Amino acid sequence: MGLLSGKTALVTGAARGIGKALALRFAEEGANIAFTDLVIDENGEATRQEIEAKGVKCLAYASNAADFAETEEIVKKIHADFGQIDILVNNAGITKDGLMLRMSEAQWDAVINVNLKSAFNFIHACLPIMMRQRGGSIINMSSVVGVHGNAGQANYSASKAGMIALAKSVAQEMGSRGVRANSIAPGFIETAMTHQLPEDVRKDWMQKIPLRRGGQAEDVANVAVFLASDLSSYVTGQVIQVDGGMNM
Repeated sequence: MGLLSGKTALVTGAARGIGKALALRFAEEGANIAFTDLVIDENGEATRQEIEAKGVKCLAYASNAADFAETEEIVKKIHADFGQIDILVNNAGITKDGLMLRMSEAQWDAVINVNLKSAFNFIHACLPIMMRQRGGSIINMSSVVGVHGNAGQANYSASKAGMIALAKSVAQEMGSRGVRANSIAPGFIETAMTHQLPEDVRKDWMQKIPLRRGGQAEDVANVAVFLASDLSSYVTGQVIQVDGGMNM
């Protein structure tokens, strides 16, 4: 029996990257998986099949997470398809970096809507279900820049900081109903995006990390399993930094 056997997890933005790693790890622990992405293309279908091969039920849903009404309908459909939603991971996110002086309103709005408003949308839609079930675990995928800020990422940092405060507020509101809410703040994680960075930038990053290496998506997924499972039944309103000690 896996740590998440009998549970259903909803992971947003999970067709690739960290979201995909989370979904696969949850499936290995026995959770049925519903995941969303803006478009479910060949890569999304391949992800769905890879998750399903773990021996669990997996369905993929095309969804604009930043759209409130669309999110309400998608969550209703997922609940109808699975009968329950025990775990929600708000992972959908984008970056549109730029210095504050040069940042456009469109850059700001896009990142806040996709990263932060989407978390509000899905929490708002899932809370009534979790309240009726008298339990649930909400995990907001934040970032170390949401804790410490980062030059050139005012919009992204603000959205990720907002996700932390959102989780803390939900934790306070919903604790008596058995619903927990926490955040994960990854640091330098080895992904397709970070592999595109110049080598000197990568080396500079590594020198700032006490463990002297970048993290793997699986490192984040393992912490997510802990927060999603009953192992963390007395943990709520917390932020766990998965950053190799980069920001102590």
